[in-house]
Amino acid sequence: MNTIFAFGMPGGSEMIVILLVILLLFGAKRLPELAKGLGKSIMEFKKATSDVEESIRDAMKEEEVKKVESKPAAKPEDSEKKD
Repeated sequence: MNTIFAFGMPGGSEMIVILLVILLLFGAKRLPELAKGLGKSIMEFKKATSDVEESIRDAMKEEEVKKVESKPAAKPEDSEKKD
């Protein structure tokens, strides 16, 4: 088992203690700046993730089109024989 997950996610009281420690370390004036920077970085990360997902989807669509184009068309003679 991974030791990082052995303790689980912090609960409500642990989160309050963590926020108080951050407040003491950085001060009240820097907290909005840190939150703004964190928000921008999360937004940029999500944008980059969606760009990568979109490029993967486009590549998959191109591969499907290539496969369809490379398949020979069914001959009309073959469909008549089956009837």
